Amino acid sequence: MEEKDNGLKGTGCEILVPFNERKPLVDIERSIIKTYRKHVWAKFIKAIKEYELIQDGDKIAVAISGGKDSLLMAKLFQELYKNGNRNFELEFIAMDPGYHSEIRELLEDNCKYLNIPVHIYDADIFQVADRIASDYPCYMCARMRRGSLYGKAKELGCNKLALGHHFNDVIETTMLNLLCAGSFKTMLPKLKAQNFEGLELIRPLYLIEELYIQRFIQNAGIWPLNCACMVAAKKIGNKRYEIKELIENLRKDFVNVDINIFRAAENVNMNGILGWQEDGEKHSFLDEY
Repeated sequence: MEEKDNGLKGTGCEILVPFNERKPLVDIERSIIKTYRKHVWAKFIKAIKEYELIQDGDKIAVAISGGKDSLLMAKLFQELYKNGNRNFELEFIAMDPGYHSEIRELLEDNCKYLNIPVHIYDADIFQVADRIASDYPCYMCARMRRGSLYGKAKELGCNKLALGHHFNDVIETTMLNLLCAGSFKTMLPKLKAQNFEGLELIRPLYLIEELYIQRFIQNAGIWPLNCACMVAAKKIGNKRYEIKELIENLRKDFVNVDINIFRAAENVNMNGILGWQEDGEKHSFLDEY
């Protein structure tokens, strides 16, 4: 039986409070296939098939931040490998960008309890991001972390890097670009790395709503890393939280507004737009008027 949400919301990150003590690992793994089959497992499989995220012979680096999304993603990959045709290999990697020792210990303990054989490596990213982009470090930090993960994946001989972005991340990114950047662009389910030849980024949680990720983690009795950032914790909140709240408010007055935001990126009518960009080149509807 699924529980209702019990997240504690503050000015920044949401703190997820478990519903109960940690459940036995066998029960946690079974719940992925049973309790959360419709909203988590089926959506995971659908994304892999629909967007062709895994091919024969892939070696996938599964990036684990220690948060709810990446922990679930790791278990989903393990279940897929256990129950599938095993046509791929997995490497579980976690970067320590400068966590407090207690945060590092929580990451290690959760991975050990969940039987995730993670390779944790150190990177001094928090400190560097704070120094070179002190006012708005999040964008710089994200770019540096992505680059570091690409590098580690390449070092381990992987051709794909899996990140735990979910459905809500996708629609929030679409709205951020629309309202804050004046462009229509979304987060893709996969893309080729620009600076790391032969590497591809995939997002297997692409169709999974955040609510069910929260419920899975809380029902499992796991305390995930919430806001473990040593830099942005000292700053004022960012626009993504405002967009998240905006979409939540829109849901009250517009039926399926989140799904429609998602589908808008699938249903772009090229006959009804003023202009677009392709490979860095701008085009106008007047070009072929």
